[in-house]
Amino acid sequence: MKKIILIGAGGHTKACIDVIEEENKYKIIGIVEKVKTKKKFVNYPIIGIDKDLKKIKKKCSNAIITVGQIKNLSLRASLFNHLISLGFNLAIIISPQSYISKKAKVNNGSIVMHKAVVNSYAEIGSNCIINSSSLIEHGVKVGNHTHVSTGAILNGDCKVGNNSFIGSGTIVREGVKIGNRCIIGMGQIIKKNIKDNQIVK
Repeated sequence: MKKIILIGAGGHTKACIDVIEEENKYKIIGIVEKVKTKKKFVNYPIIGIDKDLKKIKKKCSNAIITVGQIKNLSLRASLFNHLISLGFNLAIIISPQSYISKKAKVNNGSIVMHKAVVNSYAEIGSNCIINSSSLIEHGVKVGNHTHVSTGAILNGDCKVGNNSFIGSGTIVREGVKIGNRCIIGMGQIIKKNIKDNQIVK
């Protein structure tokens, strides 16, 4: 198995670890925190903080960002860009319990969680979270650094921009466009286009 490091040690990290372990493609060698507060997290060692990444890269070139994304839409993007600048390979992690059409595309740094469905001709950008039991229907385009939360449904041919968040249980009507840096709260029904930088709750 290839070695991988995780960037971040919080609640979302626990879910990511479960997916990585079940996929059985990468061996987690440790976790990097912003500030070192403990020696271990879920039985994996904390091997450094952000400023150590250049040194850590010499031992392991594969990484995945396991910081969650709800209110802060820029943190994951800035971490992604920093890791790329250091030469890391941002892994694609796909749960064996999910369904990804052979005609769909998932880009680097993204994770597809348990029971998610990504249907034909859908495209998931880089550094995205496609969370548990979400449905990405045919032809949907999800931009970079975007989080589609648990149980959300993006119906056919809709588009979600970069750095956006779609809350749990939200349903987006087919063909609807949601802009960049948008936050769509939990349980919303989106029937019309949403411009950039909007909060819907």
